[in-house]
Amino acid sequence: MNSLTEFPVTASPDDDVQAAGRPMSAVIRARIQAANRRFHANDNIAEFIQPGELEALLDEVQGKLAGVLDSLVIDTVSDHNTQETARRVAKMYLQEVFRGRYVPQPPVTQFPNVEHLNELMIVGPITVRSACSHHLCPIIGKLWIGVMPNEHSALIGLSKYARLAEWIMSRPQIQEEAVTQVADLLNDKMQPDGLAVIMEADHFCMGWRGVKDMDSKMINSVMRGSFLKDPNLRREFLSLVTHRKG
Repeated sequence: MNSLTEFPVTASPDDDVQAAGRPMSAVIRARIQAANRRFHANDNIAEFIQPGELEALLDEVQGKLAGVLDSLVIDTVSDHNTQETARRVAKMYLQEVFRGRYVPQPPVTQFPNVEHLNELMIVGPITVRSACSHHLCPIIGKLWIGVMPNEHSALIGLSKYARLAEWIMSRPQIQEEAVTQVADLLNDKMQPDGLAVIMEADHFCMGWRGVKDMDSKMINSVMRGSFLKDPNLRREFLSLVTHRKG
């Protein structure tokens, strides 16, 4: 995965001049485009955000959401329930459900595999929360991670699997791409012989709208290295995960 947080962008001396009178989103977007980088819904753009700018972006998003509520003919003046809704929703998007777009990757301490561990490790279920990039409806599910380390692998603490998964998932996503991003990130961090990721999730874009099917789930997996090449290892992982799910 091409991480956008590894090479910080240094603000140019005339950034303040360029930013004068422009929406903060336009300033950040211009930096990304000047670097010839993409800013898809599930990309991290923290590299291009300078200190203090998230607060300005929050104010901008609040203003735009107030306009959306106005266009929906929702009274935000005399209705006490909606007077602060635009601010609350703006904070929710920037600081919670889409936070993984705007903050750097969480620090992860890696340890050498001193004992030369080479047996299957499984972490999960990790609860993950995301949002469908088609309708911005919630995706709530579970993640299972299988690792086959080698003597040269870096090991990470148990909680760090959850932190890294949350960082990836806290963006507008489609599930297939999200699982691949988690696998890419962990594979890059640990360099194991094999890596497997399974995700099972409820999609509110199916249960809340559209067909309104509350029972359908989406399950997908990514297999790398020995999990892809060794059918016995793959079966062991899948059977253990299935047993735990049951």
